[in-house]
Amino acid sequence: MSETDSAAQKFDQGRASECRAQSRIALAGYDACHELAACMLSATLGSSSPADILIVGAGGGAQEIVEASKLASEWRFTAVDPSQPMMDIAAAEVSRQGLAARTEFQLGYVDDLPPDRRFSAATLIGVLHHLQGEAAKRKLLDSIASRLAPGAPLVLAGNRYSYASQPLLLAAWGERWRIHGATAKEVRIKLGTISEGADPPPSQEDVEDLLADAGFEQPTWFFSSLFWGACLAKRISDDAAGVGG
Repeated sequence: MSETDSAAQKFDQGRASECRAQSRIALAGYDACHELAACMLSATLGSSSPADILIVGAGGGAQEIVEASKLASEWRFTAVDPSQPMMDIAAAEVSRQGLAARTEFQLGYVDDLPPDRRFSAATLIGVLHHLQGEAAKRKLLDSIASRLAPGAPLVLAGNRYSYASQPLLLAAWGERWRIHGATAKEVRIKLGTISEGADPPPSQEDVEDLLADAGFEQPTWFFSSLFWGACLAKRISDDAAGVGG
């Protein structure tokens, strides 16, 4: 089983059904992050021109699609996710929002897309830290880069410090759960699950190195919430990056 397959299995029917509510507790500023991600894409691409946006890890509430669609009526979306339960929830939300005609769903991985297909932009929100090991992270970023046109932006968001390296942030994360009604025992369980079930890059600098190695320019960071950070980075041309499609 690959690391990406293992990560996908975490989001079974039970976890998928509670993901939207849990995400808004785990990430203070969940809605703001997605709104700003859409704003960053619109500010980069322009909102009046057609664009084909790749949404990697789109399962759940399809929030990236919902927010971006508010700013750009000519954008179309390709949603990729390996979890059927998570994709079902995303598809239902897209349909409810009247966006089905603008959205293509691909159950699986970025590598399942045609290798010669090019997108105007991509988002990778809440995914990278679920992949175990640096090799899996590099592979996914390389796959995304190879399907982006030169100069196309990637919005990357996720946890960007090792949990053990930031004990104060970890403690504050526990307090965030307590504010929302979790008992002390429940907080210990949640923090244990978080520490064992994810593998974020060790630091923000490591995220920047991963992006550079995949062929992206220096990112612009635009959102931060405890361990979480969001940035936008533009793809360098094939010749400059040394990566191909």
